[in-house]
Amino acid sequence: MTPSARLSAAIEIFAEIEARRRPATDALKDWGLSHRFAGSGDRAAIAGLVYDALRRKSSAAWLMGEASPRATLLGMLRRERSLDTDAIAALCSGSRHAPSPLTQNEAAALATGALAGAPAYVEGDYPEWLDPHLKRVFGDERAAEGAALASRAPLDIRINTLAAERDEALAKLQHLNGEPTRWSPIGIRMRLAAAAKSPAIHAEPLFIKGQIEIQDEGSQLAALLANAKPGEQVVDLCAGAGGKTLALAAAMANRGQIYATDLDKRRLAPIHARLERAGARNVQVRTPTGRGAGSDVLADLAGRADLVMIDAPCTGTGAWRRNPDAKWRIRPGALAERIKEQHAVLERAALLAKPGGRIAYVTCSVLPEENNDQVEAFLAHHSEFSVEKSVDAVKALGERAYLFARAALISGEGLLMTPRRTETDGFFVSVLRRQSS
Repeated sequence: MTPSARLSAAIEIFAEIEARRRPATDALKDWGLSHRFAGSGDRAAIAGLVYDALRRKSSAAWLMGEASPRATLLGMLRRERSLDTDAIAALCSGSRHAPSPLTQNEAAALATGALAGAPAYVEGDYPEWLDPHLKRVFGDERAAEGAALASRAPLDIRINTLAAERDEALAKLQHLNGEPTRWSPIGIRMRLAAAAKSPAIHAEPLFIKGQIEIQDEGSQLAALLANAKPGEQVVDLCAGAGGKTLALAAAMANRGQIYATDLDKRRLAPIHARLERAGARNVQVRTPTGRGAGSDVLADLAGRADLVMIDAPCTGTGAWRRNPDAKWRIRPGALAERIKEQHAVLERAALLAKPGGRIAYVTCSVLPEENNDQVEAFLAHHSEFSVEKSVDAVKALGERAYLFARAALISGEGLLMTPRRTETDGFFVSVLRRQSS
């Protein structure tokens, strides 16, 4: 397919997403099934255009003066891809399979390329209803933080230190142009071009042998900040597919015990194969036996855990780079529901932590209601817990600790990573320690 034909296809798919409020992955899959002539490179390029349009949906529409699918895609080419008017006009030639030529108004808007007078939620490309929430945490920097959350994410992998070392893995992944992650001592980052296909990491020998895992650097850091030690008793309350469970097992060098569970046993399904592939031998998976039975499978661990890891259910606002259509589908009701779930999981954790033990509360959200407010509410009802100072928690990062502490947004309740500040997904981490008896 020509670049012009790819742009036409992207406009068509974006119209389908907007008209039917469909997840982008579903719309892209259906288009691919009904247009089998499109090769894998074409499908990857079209998906890149669609996702970039979702990233810059609000600012592109403001730039063009309208929010039609065509206007959004054209505005995105200017905003995200930095194409000038002539380059965009060349794509819109009106020839076979190409979009129709630019109108005078479109050409004028693209030539301006500015967002004069745009409010913060337009500059930052996030839903208007979230503006007061983001203002609470970022103030006048919320537009810049939102814009960074709308950017394309790199591909990060974590070295499984049970089976490999980073320098060794870097040498074997030279063909993917990997580089050491900025903060995590066990990460590798691959920066992807706008129209590039993601590398087939799952087909790499290192992955097949369990020596690497796909994991954002921010998620790696959250596990490192929990500071799980060999020999400890650890509970992973919201283990899901096991990303942080695997990281904790490696940090503990397979010594001690991890109890991995989740209220939804369907989310635990992939963890067994991942544990086996990674060679993680110190993990017991405790699967709920029925609805609401998640707490029963941990009854024998009350007051025994050195560490309770909470990878809390959240709105996912910190992961918008990887799921850009999610931010346009999130609603206030979803935030209220996540807040209830977070409160419940913190209460479960309080019963499990032993005297002197700790809770690592982690979200992939940047909203204060899910982060600082939850910690404050928890402490108000649990005077036996206190927040471990972030400057102490980051010592787990070794020589990188000082610079990381300066980059992250530190508060009395924990620390917040963002794409703009730490070049990671948005993650909040708070370590809560129970006083010794």
